[in-house]
Amino acid sequence: MEIETTIRLTVFLSLFALFALLERVAPKVLPVHSKKRRWVTNFSITILNTFLLRALAIGLPFLAVGAAVDSAQMEMGIFNFLIWPTWIEVVLAILLLDLVIWVQHLITHKVPFLWRLHRVHHSDVEFDVSTAIRFHPVEIAFSMLLKIGAVYLIGPAVLAVILFEISLNALAMFNHANIAVPKSLDKLLRFVIVTPDMHRVHHSINQEEHDRNYGFALSLWDRLFGTYSCGGQTDITVGLEWQDTRPTKLRWSLWLPFIRK
Repeated sequence: MEIETTIRLTVFLSLFALFALLERVAPKVLPVHSKKRRWVTNFSITILNTFLLRALAIGLPFLAVGAAVDSAQMEMGIFNFLIWPTWIEVVLAILLLDLVIWVQHLITHKVPFLWRLHRVHHSDVEFDVSTAIRFHPVEIAFSMLLKIGAVYLIGPAVLAVILFEISLNALAMFNHANIAVPKSLDKLLRFVIVTPDMHRVHHSINQEEHDRNYGFALSLWDRLFGTYSCGGQTDITVGLEWQDTRPTKLRWSLWLPFIRK
């Protein structure tokens, strides 16, 4: 478990630094607001989330990877009853887990209380790599509980869960990054993964636009379920209808789900 944590942290920090550098070298949209204040708030939120997950790990000994170990030992879950080649199991498990996250994202937009939590993410005044780590702690706890349940149901190999967790975090940072991906490369990438141009549409203040492109990793599900939008515009205004600069403040952001708007 400690090795897995070290690998995930190393990948996270390395890719965050890479995308932050690319945002300076080739930004898609020039930022208007202070990055320092936003990043302090967004990083503070993710630090709180880390402590929360640590606390959950005490009360719930098995988080996502631990649940995969436990489900294998208890012979729970679909894949623990199938004798398939490991690579097929890993690929299918990653697809299924990504579908679970896509469905979760969809319902956070449709269920009023969950939307109150999720709008903390959408209320960021800019769209960049730090937006990928801006999620309310209660939403993070909900997401982890859902993920644990999915792992017990699916029964994936530990390797599949680790690869999924790493790829989900990496791709979420990529598609939130404010980088100008060449159109030819973007067109190629979006056949498989969600690109920044695709996901920027989802962060639009326009209701019709932010009800599109729910994927965090694979673009497959939006295409399959009819929620895909090509995107690519540079004039999209990100945020919410009432958007102001208050979401740059940590305490206000944490209290946002409980404010009537």
